Amino acid sequence: MNSIDLKTAPNTLHTARLRLEAPRPDHAAAFADGVAATMPALAYVAWGLRSRDVEWARRFCEDDARSVAAGEDLVFHVFENADAGWVGRIDLHTIDFKAARGEIGYVGDLRRAGRGLMREAVLAVIDLCFAQGFERVEAMSDARNARALHFAEALGMQREGLLRRHERDPQGELCDMVLYSMLKPGL
Repeated sequence: MNSIDLKTAPNTLHTARLRLEAPRPDHAAAFADGVAATMPALAYVAWGLRSRDVEWARRFCEDDARSVAAGEDLVFHVFENADAGWVGRIDLHTIDFKAARGEIGYVGDLRRAGRGLMREAVLAVIDLCFAQGFERVEAMSDARNARALHFAEALGMQREGLLRRHERDPQGELCDMVLYSMLKPGL
């Protein structure tokens, strides 16, 4: 597996209720609005500590588009079919091509929470990862982030362990991280 495998991944995915699109600068306004609405839940995300504007979101989308084009990451913005509203952002990063694994991250608009939209979208991206040759998809979360831990388990990921004092949280303190994974079906 290599970056060419990611470069050949589709730029758009469809599920029963959603459209997932590779990042573009025109996603910036919806992204900024969704992040602003979700700020109270982003205490464990470094870039979620302060308000973000459309210009920040545009640069973020441009950086994402560049990394997707280079085959370094997979990134999708998620939109609901019913009203074209922004549901969230999903990325597969920290990819180890030799081991055919990567870490998935996600942020969803709190105003659309509770209907399983992000679960549907993340599972679609995980399916794409396995179709592109990944053998393993991981998720890591601050051990204090109960919402993220519950979400990983709701995806069907398996908790593998606790990484004690593994990284710095957004406030600069060392924190414990929980590692989850999902293996390619049939392994």
